Amino acid sequence: MKKYSLLIFTSNKNKISEIKKFLPKNKINIILLKNIGKSSKLKENGKTFKENAMIKSKHAFKLFQVPCIAEDSGLCIESMDGKPGIKSNRYQKKLGGYKKANEKIITITTKQNNFNAHFNSVISFTYKKNKTVTFESFVRGKINNKLLGKKGFGYDPIFIPKGSLKTYGQMFKWEKNKYSHRGKTLNKFIKYLKRII
Repeated sequence: MKKYSLLIFTSNKNKISEIKKFLPKNKINIILLKNIGKSSKLKENGKTFKENAMIKSKHAFKLFQVPCIAEDSGLCIESMDGKPGIKSNRYQKKLGGYKKANEKIITITTKQNNFNAHFNSVISFTYKKNKTVTFESFVRGKINNKLLGKKGFGYDPIFIPKGSLKTYGQMFKWEKNKYSHRGKTLNKFIKYLKRII
């Protein structure tokens, strides 16, 4: 049986690792950017997670002519008016890395005495010309008042999802997949994918 080819359009190794765990390997031929060469410069100038995810998957399909998924996600904090949001990656780069960004967020939320936050994740799947579908999930939770855990990546050490006592950074991969925004979105995508392949 011929496997279904699917390009994961990201260079983020941690994100690739999380996505690959959800894909049925016996049915999917996973293609990574590093295997087919770098893409041309892409401007993620959307105003929402959905818009940015769609920009990426459509761009990749046009470039490589292969079904593609792209994900856009970020941390939205109530006491920061929903920021860093779609600029989550740019926010940490501006501050000099995730450790400094996490410390800054802790300082702000502690000062405001409001730790409410949520992670948002959108996957865009482009598999034919002019055929793109999206899947979205939210996970509500709290910002912890200190960094906890060495697992995970990014903002994981400060975010405690609702229903858990651990930060993402303290969770084993199987635990994070159970709670995570990306895991929930991937499950929706996989259900759709199984119907069309």
